Amino acid sequence: MGFGSNATILRVNLTAGTTAFETFDEAFYRRYPGGKALAAYHLLRDMPAGADPLGPDNVLVLATGLLTGAPLSTATRFNAIARSPLTGAFGESEAGGYWGPELKMAGLDAIVLTGRSPKPVWLWIKDGKAEIRDASALWGQDPPFVQDAIRAETGEKNARVLQIGRAGENMVPYAMLMNDLRHYNGRTGMGAVMGSKNVRAIAVKGSHRYLELAHDPAALSEIGKRLSKTVTEHPQSWDLRTKGTPGLTDGMNAAGILPTRNFRQGSFEQVEGIGWAAFEAIRSGTRTCYACAVRCKPETAFEGKRYRVTDTYDGPEYEAIAGFGSNCAIFDIELVARANELCNELGLDVISTAGTVAFAMECVEHGLLGPADLGGLDLQFGNGEALLEAIVQIADRRGAGELLALGSRRLAERVGGGSAAFAMQVKGLELAMHEPRGKVGVGLGYATNEAGADHLVAFHDPIFVNPESVGFKGAMPLGLTTPSPARDLGETKVDIWYTGERWNSAEKVLGLCFFGPAPRSFIQVSDVVDAVRAATGWDVTVEDLLEIGERAVNMARLFNVREGFNRSDDRLPDRLHGPLEGGPLTGVSIDRDAFEGAISALYLLKGWDPATGAPSAECLERLGLAGVAAGVADTGAPRAGVPQG
Repeated sequence: MGFGSNATILRVNLTAGTTAFETFDEAFYRRYPGGKALAAYHLLRDMPAGADPLGPDNVLVLATGLLTGAPLSTATRFNAIARSPLTGAFGESEAGGYWGPELKMAGLDAIVLTGRSPKPVWLWIKDGKAEIRDASALWGQDPPFVQDAIRAETGEKNARVLQIGRAGENMVPYAMLMNDLRHYNGRTGMGAVMGSKNVRAIAVKGSHRYLELAHDPAALSEIGKRLSKTVTEHPQSWDLRTKGTPGLTDGMNAAGILPTRNFRQGSFEQVEGIGWAAFEAIRSGTRTCYACAVRCKPETAFEGKRYRVTDTYDGPEYEAIAGFGSNCAIFDIELVARANELCNELGLDVISTAGTVAFAMECVEHGLLGPADLGGLDLQFGNGEALLEAIVQIADRRGAGELLALGSRRLAERVGGGSAAFAMQVKGLELAMHEPRGKVGVGLGYATNEAGADHLVAFHDPIFVNPESVGFKGAMPLGLTTPSPARDLGETKVDIWYTGERWNSAEKVLGLCFFGPAPRSFIQVSDVVDAVRAATGWDVTVEDLLEIGERAVNMARLFNVREGFNRSDDRLPDRLHGPLEGGPLTGVSIDRDAFEGAISALYLLKGWDPATGAPSAECLERLGLAGVAAGVADTGAPRAGVPQG
């Protein structure tokens, strides 16, 4: 095609058991190039307002980015997007690995799943052909069995398999998707949506190369080779290459922003039990994603005194270490690794699982829950054995799992007694393991993001404290030239956040990992522009890419407006407006009035109504979305179709 895309979407009607291909022209791709934008377009077009997230009317879109599969480090991502069963809002999750690039090489840019199969099925895609196959023998099986069985049936030992686990089959609202057993679309319950459609797996094999789609394959290839060399020279990518995200734990603790005991404290007095030295003792190696020289993914394998962990799945990232470690007051890295392995094996998002368990632990501490309510589990802070059993019960929705599978927001509604104060969630999505009282820009992201408390929405505040830092200098081509303290909520911070949201959204459209482009890492802003130009032949600028990202954000916002969300949903848990109880930032809080003022200022920059949070007609016209907005409900509409506990 010559503009980095196959221009072909696979549509699967699971109710009818049919597949069809839909093609789009280059003008369409200029507006919705891939990833988040492409998926949001189909969700808005094909899903009726008020659809039950676990019903046949929900639509699950799996969309590759514009650059996904290109020979560029970190160009590996694809988006899974549907109405979230956990929040009722725009559900979004990205994953790397090999599945997304393989889908692109098989001749497709996205898959749109509609309806519900009357029986378990799996989908087989090879070089532009698609089949729906019987999955009765796969239902209830562990992920390695499913992957091996599919590869044996197809005769393709390197087929890339995206699948759900038991949690997805049981429609736990925070069930995840996994591909190749090591890469995860963790957030917002996309595994539950796929399970609700009776789809166990989607396997892909392609024989093409991305360069066949590129406008200037020689230039794109040269950029990729240069960036592979840059990885070993750039300090931020080198840190990821040598330690991965587990290397963050000690620094977060020292800075007072390591969530501890359900976000009550910012430092963990027993951090050495889960810090880098402890993790290094169980690390067995590192792996990578397609064509990526960073190799940041940790592997763990050990035979401990109480726990055995293999390298069948990915090892714990920082989010799992902080979530199951400090936030649940557990200081045993082997137990944390086993908790992470269980989530991977069963198909659960580690962040929501850990956040929900920490919430329950605080309820136990206050006498609002006890063993009688939790099937005999003594789920106190620090009780690792109870944590492990809880994970299994959540996936199976039995015992304590019947309650814990609700997620912290709906569980708080069930428990009552003021427990909502302990539910660390936004729009129903549990907070990622970054303390907003020390990084208030991250807090802005948690509050205003359409999917809820996601830490990959925009830039993290420490990047912009020191104007001489590598990260700050990397952001300058985006027009960011003024530093801002990490806890500042003034005009400069709002400007940084607005630009960061658009840039990170553009990465989700392009299929680039958060650990690739500046300011986070080694791919400079000019490199991204050059790569898009080489892939597409489009004479794009930085501003064009920011607009692409902004368009995707506004499409997600339109979805939420249609489903009844408004400004009142853009708020943080009350706890974050109170003081931290421990660590270097003891006593620090987020001023509520200043935070509300920052949201209002941010809305004005976006062109959104400060009272409702809805995009203005002028904003939609500027972004070419006026037609997409047709039929959007009033912002005060009831949220039909959100499953209740």
